[in-house]
Amino acid sequence: MDVNRLDFYIGLSLAVSSSLFIGGSFILKKKGLLRLASKGSMRAGQGGYAYLKEWLWWAGLISMGVGEAANFAAYAFAPATLVTPLGALSVLVSAVLSSYFLNERLNVHGKIGCLLCILGSTVMVIHAPQEEEVASLGAMANKLKDPGFIVFAVCVVGSSLVLIFAVAPRFGQKNVLVYILICSVIGSLSVSCVKGLGIGIKQLFAGTAVLKEPLFWSLVICLAVCISVQISYLNKALDIFNTSIVTPIYYVFFTTSVMACSAILFKEWLRMTTDGIVGTVSGFLTIILGIFLLHAFKDITFSRDSLPVYLKRGPQGFPCGQQPYVALPNQDLEG
Repeated sequence: MDVNRLDFYIGLSLAVSSSLFIGGSFILKKKGLLRLASKGSMRAGQGGYAYLKEWLWWAGLISMGVGEAANFAAYAFAPATLVTPLGALSVLVSAVLSSYFLNERLNVHGKIGCLLCILGSTVMVIHAPQEEEVASLGAMANKLKDPGFIVFAVCVVGSSLVLIFAVAPRFGQKNVLVYILICSVIGSLSVSCVKGLGIGIKQLFAGTAVLKEPLFWSLVICLAVCISVQISYLNKALDIFNTSIVTPIYYVFFTTSVMACSAILFKEWLRMTTDGIVGTVSGFLTIILGIFLLHAFKDITFSRDSLPVYLKRGPQGFPCGQQPYVALPNQDLEG
C-alpha cells in the first residue's frame, strides 16, 4: 500500500504511541492490584473484584483503550506490515517499565526471551498472509457460516470452558499458562467481533441501516462477553505472576490465536507462498524458544554483572546442587 511520507510518519507515530500506552497499561494495572493487596482486599487471583474500585486499575484500562484506538487509527495512515509488528514493542515497554516501577528483576534469560519473542512474532507477522477483504456485514455473515470456522469456534468455546471450570481452579495459581491461554483463545473471537463491528460502523456512516441487522447486535454481545472474560483472567494472571513474564507470553499466544482465527475465517493460508510458510514456521519456533527461556529460568538469579562471581564460586555457589570439576591440590596428587 503506497502512502506519502507525511502519512507514513503519522502512522508510525500512532503505532509507537500505541505500544507505549498498552505497555504502560500493564504497569498501572499491576500497581493498582498491589495497592489492593496491601490494603487486605480480596485479590483478583482469589476471585475478588475490588480492583473495580481502584483508580490506578481504571487508569490502566483507559491507557489500554487509548493504545488500542491509536493502533486502530494507525492502519488508516501506514501499511499493516509496519503497524502490526510494532505491536510487539508493548512487550519491551512493559518489561522495561516493570523493572523501574515494580522492582521486578528481569534476568539475562528473561531479556533474551523477550527479544526472541519480539523477533519471532515480528517474523511471523511479516510473513503472515493478508486478510481477504470483507466489505459488508452480509459478506461477514457468509464467512461466519463456513464449516471450518464453526468447528474452530466450537473448539475455542469448548476448550475455554474446560480451562475455566476444570483446569483453572486446580492449576491457575501455579502455572502462568492457564489464565493466559483463556485470555488468548477467547481473544481470537473478540478480534473477529471487532472486525465485524468495524465493517458495520463503516456501513452505518455510509448510510446503511446496519442497526437493524441481528448480526451487528450479536457481535456486540459476543464482544462484551469475550472482553469481560479476558479482563477477568488477565487481571488474575497479573495479580499472581511477574508482569515481565505475563506480558510477552500473553502477546505471543494472543497473536498466534488471532492469526489462526483469521486464517481460518478469511482463508489466507491458501494463498501463502513457500517463503511465507518458511517465515511463519521459523518465527513460531523462535517464539517457542523465547517462551522457554522466559518460563524455565525465571526463578534463577543470574545477570551479566554476576557472571564473574558465578565463575569464581565454589561448589556451593552453583545452582541446582551441581558439582563442578575441581582439580586436586598438588600435594594430594603427590600423595
